[in-house]
Amino acid sequence: MAISGGGDSVALLHLAREWAVAHGRSLAVLHVDHGLNPDSRVWHDRVRDMAGRLGTEFHGARWEGPWPDTGLPAAARAARHARLADMALTVGARVILTGHTADDVAEGRWMQAEGSTLGTLRDWSPSPAWPEGRGLMLLRPLLGEQRAALRDWLTAQRIDWIEDPANSDLRYGRSRARRALAAGERAPVPQQDRSLRTAGISADEWGVICMPRDTEPRALAFGLVVAGGGMRPPRGDRLARLGQRIAAGENFTAGLAGARLIAEAEGLTLVREAGDYRRRGEPVIDLIPGVEAVWDGRFALTVDEPGWRVAPLSGRAARLDGHDRTVLAGLPAAVRPGLPVLIRDDETGPVLAQSRARVEALAACRLALGLGQVKHEADLKCRREWRTDGRAPIL
Repeated sequence: MAISGGGDSVALLHLAREWAVAHGRSLAVLHVDHGLNPDSRVWHDRVRDMAGRLGTEFHGARWEGPWPDTGLPAAARAARHARLADMALTVGARVILTGHTADDVAEGRWMQAEGSTLGTLRDWSPSPAWPEGRGLMLLRPLLGEQRAALRDWLTAQRIDWIEDPANSDLRYGRSRARRALAAGERAPVPQQDRSLRTAGISADEWGVICMPRDTEPRALAFGLVVAGGGMRPPRGDRLARLGQRIAAGENFTAGLAGARLIAEAEGLTLVREAGDYRRRGEPVIDLIPGVEAVWDGRFALTVDEPGWRVAPLSGRAARLDGHDRTVLAGLPAAVRPGLPVLIRDDETGPVLAQSRARVEALAACRLALGLGQVKHEADLKCRREWRTDGRAPIL
């Protein structure tokens, strides 16, 4: 479980420990020190000591920055989730518990009404870190509980917690939301959070995503993120314009969120946008024999021989051999530039990665997680068996 040391997470820690003992489950405490408060080292030690008193395993990580001039909460949140995912991999966990409450939900709705792009908290959702969080889910058991009630319970149990002064710093949107709601403002009532329609949505072994033209905007947005291999969803206004063109029956091609959307009469096709490589630079990584690596956020690759690195096919197709050209001939032209190819250190190659490596397209698994098709821990099929630090994979 992720614990900051604040009242919500401390309450959940004690409740989760009781549940884990009763059900024979192991529990590990994960703490991320953001380094943003002079007392953060003290907080780290307090959480570590609390875990020790409860007999739970403890893992800590620190965010060393760099800290942006704007958007600090979002950057800290992304760094926290990435480090939590890495620590979860270390202990072999597939589910992270977090202490979000009904108050966090109300504050998030208030912030969204003020223009924030903050996502909606759900009791069961995939880790937002990618690719670090591959195959990892977040569980929020306290979304129906009030923050004040949890603190009353802690007080009755004589359990201490940490009050972060940032919670009252009005430079941050969440602090302004807390003040507004405490003063009697009401958070907007959300629309009913129903399950997404996923019929007709699929992804193949080349990472090509197909969707019906009537796919809901939230599913389309996530599909674009998956096809582009990134984490940031498209801006609402751009997605709305795209939706209008689709609804009008228009056939067109457009780039968004690192993906290319091809709208045709029979449906939507989403692939990697090769032009994004020219704008952001090519993703090129060295491969370690026997160690699975995630490339471009879309493919997991493992090679058996040293000396290979992986790059996009874009601009290299003319140098492929006859066999690989035959394989490509059977694929839509828009798919080809974003496929992975292997290049030797001596510049020999390229060869299609599928010809010389074990390759797994991650789109289908990621879609299943993000579109709510994985309902239970037992349904998690895409375990993360890879590392990004060059060490051997955990199997």
